[in-house]
Amino acid sequence: MSILAQIPIPRTLKAKSRIYDLKNRLDWGEPALTIIDVRDRRDYNVSHITGAVSMPMSELVKRALKSLELSRDIYIYGYTDEVTVEAAEKLRNVGYINVTELEGGVAAWKAADYPIEGVNVAIIA
Repeated sequence: MSILAQIPIPRTLKAKSRIYDLKNRLDWGEPALTIIDVRDRRDYNVSHITGAVSMPMSELVKRALKSLELSRDIYIYGYTDEVTVEAAEKLRNVGYINVTELEGGVAAWKAADYPIEGVNVAIIA
């Protein structure tokens, strides 16, 4: 067996991913991915997908270019799927090649009862 046969070939991410795709990848411990939440920090602090990093839309490109390789696998989500598409396009336009839009974002993640982080805000009457 040649050494080339043992080297895994990186797969290209699809433009859109379902939450189940990301959850499966996380469960199998597949490395080298980043989850980006482009909502404002207040909403991020209330709840976000476990392991996601906050990069609000206004800071997205600048912060991503400073901290992530252009070949990094990126799962991105915002308030709506439309915002998510816009954020993904911003990254693709500056050279990121493996960006996938997480359909449904944090709302779909919560609906599936997947782990979230954040502060639960309780209203005391």
